[in-house]
Amino acid sequence: MISILGIPYDASSSFMRGPAKAPACIREALQSASSNLSIENGTTFDDPISIEDLGDLDLLDFESAQSMRDGITQAIAAIVKKGHQTLVLGGDHSISFPVIRAHAQAYPDLHIVQFDAHPDLYDHLDGDRYSHACPFARLLEAYPHVGLTQIGIRTMNAHCQSQADRFGVRFFEMKDLPAPSALDIQGPVYLSIDLDVLDPAFAPGVSHYEPGGLSVRELLTFVHSIKNQIVGADVVELNPNRDRDSQTAMVAAKLVKELAGQMIANPF
Repeated sequence: MISILGIPYDASSSFMRGPAKAPACIREALQSASSNLSIENGTTFDDPISIEDLGDLDLLDFESAQSMRDGITQAIAAIVKKGHQTLVLGGDHSISFPVIRAHAQAYPDLHIVQFDAHPDLYDHLDGDRYSHACPFARLLEAYPHVGLTQIGIRTMNAHCQSQADRFGVRFFEMKDLPAPSALDIQGPVYLSIDLDVLDPAFAPGVSHYEPGGLSVRELLTFVHSIKNQIVGADVVELNPNRDRDSQTAMVAAKLVKELAGQMIANPF
């Protein structure tokens, strides 16, 4: 069973707010009459036996950012304990730390595949150690057993390079984009997709424009190439405030469907 959970949070965004609106926009795009719920592997997104939507986590229940992160981890851990796969609708990328933390605690051989224009390995950004620029630094500090492969990077600076070296991160910049067959990922996988991994021509509804990114089809090819057990995934950083005619929301919805298809094809 795939459990979908929205986390409408963007208070850790460094440039502009907006991703908190994304879960609702992705669900709206999924139900748009301009498309349907078919998945490219022949399954469908409306299969009640395989997929449940748990709605959005109510962030008003938490008194502080720390309690919110702990609450997110607890909510995801409860899903994992049931033996379900998780599919999270962000939200800015900071939510991936508490979400993946629950998987790292459950899977000693977990491997994260991160699709992103940015490494998100900062020790802190503007004094915030839980910024959307920091989630993978926090994860690898706490769970050194977790592997991380990054794809689509095109903003690797000296600090993030030193962090990647420190944590043993394998990263592929856009200028050195590998064939999907070269990834050779081992163990259960968590997929994290920051929509700014895509070229802004395909996904204008993001806060940070980084030209020279993946096409939608290139990203789908990578997603379809993952044959490991997929224990969880997230789609983050859709900013509806910058979207054009729901173009990026429709891309996000497409990715959610295809991630679900891969999870159905590679169950526990």
